[in-house]
Amino acid sequence: MSLLSNTGALLGKELRTEFRSRELLTTTIVFILIVIVLFSFTFDPTSDESRRFAPGLLWLAFLFASSLMLQPCFLREQHNDTLSALRLSVSDPFAIFLAKLAANTLFLLLTELLLLPLFAVMYNVPVVPVLHWLVLVFFLASFGISIAGTSLSAISAQARMRELLLPLLMLPLLTPILVASTEVTKSLFDRAPFVQWKGIGFLAVFDVVFLTALWLFGEYLLEE
Repeated sequence: MSLLSNTGALLGKELRTEFRSRELLTTTIVFILIVIVLFSFTFDPTSDESRRFAPGLLWLAFLFASSLMLQPCFLREQHNDTLSALRLSVSDPFAIFLAKLAANTLFLLLTELLLLPLFAVMYNVPVVPVLHWLVLVFFLASFGISIAGTSLSAISAQARMRELLLPLLMLPLLTPILVASTEVTKSLFDRAPFVQWKGIGFLAVFDVVFLTALWLFGEYLLEE
């Protein structure tokens, strides 16, 4: 129970900090919006071309935008030695990671759902019939991105070239998520939509494996 209570308290802090400044959400939404609008001019929305290439562009935009969102995840805790205070205030250090990855997942999922209608209009892709499956894919992928990104953010926050280190570490690691999410989304955008269970299963396994690894070794990532 102490883990859940500590996580809830820290999650409330993360949400209040972000919704008070709206810095991460605004930056991420603007970035994805530019990518979606820019590439929409290169496709004919009445052809099958947009259905083939749009899912890849969508997830590529989400992936790069997530690196912007996850970059300051632990940087804010470097000021006034806040991270040390957090470690002393909780009984289980995993609560710090759990709160941050829950907040990051929520922010990513909120961004994706807000921009999904615009994406559907710009690329002439019907999303309403498969919306529940898209939400599932968005959640599994966002959760996996948050787990890996939060872990790497804790490492890069204490490095000298932290702005460069996080993308270099995160992008190769998240390539499997990008490929699986793109394939599943592409199958849902097909003229005869179908669910690619192999891709969904891969995302779920990725999340479980990396969450378990974070639970086992997360405490060492917080050491200076």
